[in-house]
Amino acid sequence: MWRKTAAASLVGNLGEPLLYLAGMGYGLGRFVGEVDGLPYLMFVAAGILAASSMNSATFEVLYGSFTRMTRQNTFHAMLATPLSVADVVSGEIVWGATKSLIAGSAIYLVATLFGAFEPMAAPWALAVAFLSGLCFASLGMVMTAISPSYEFFLYYTTLVTVPMFLFCGVFYPVDSLPPLMQMVAQILPLSHVVELIRPLTTGAPLHNAPLHVSILLLYGSIAYVASVLLIKRRIIV
Repeated sequence: MWRKTAAASLVGNLGEPLLYLAGMGYGLGRFVGEVDGLPYLMFVAAGILAASSMNSATFEVLYGSFTRMTRQNTFHAMLATPLSVADVVSGEIVWGATKSLIAGSAIYLVATLFGAFEPMAAPWALAVAFLSGLCFASLGMVMTAISPSYEFFLYYTTLVTVPMFLFCGVFYPVDSLPPLMQMVAQILPLSHVVELIRPLTTGAPLHNAPLHVSILLLYGSIAYVASVLLIKRRIIV
């Protein structure tokens, strides 16, 4: 089904990140210079890759999964087979993470051509993008499970994903924020995605990788269990 809309889907996934990369990396980068010892283009490109992994997975499970569950009755049709609710939810989450990988691969290629990324770091960085997709797709599935309508998703994007996009180190170091905001940012999952992807793509030292991976797995695992229970309660009569 995705192949029928692949072109439009990729434009949506890539258009905004590439505009940020060009506008912020080249435009603002001329005035900023270096950040944390990196040219601003390299610094912001890593952040955009991390944010894209969040947005691609989130929007897929919010709008795509909600449509399949409530409008097309795809979930009900799947449950008429030997599949369980956990199987269906797992498929949705893995597909959301795959969308993160697809979008991330294209962004990585373009950023590498711009000279922003180390070419040989692609496997590790894209593996993190997929892990990020699993985490955020799981979180998004919880919202899908409790949402009464498409409009409900505006609460999640406005109150959760947009603040992470702005305050989790995508465009500037988290340590430039006030201490209280730094503490909040370090709790949020996107900060840990950025902390993994930026060193991998730029060749900078990677610190506390097991901690960052563990936090993403913890978020994803808790959200996965919650989404299975909530969707089961919603669609099993």
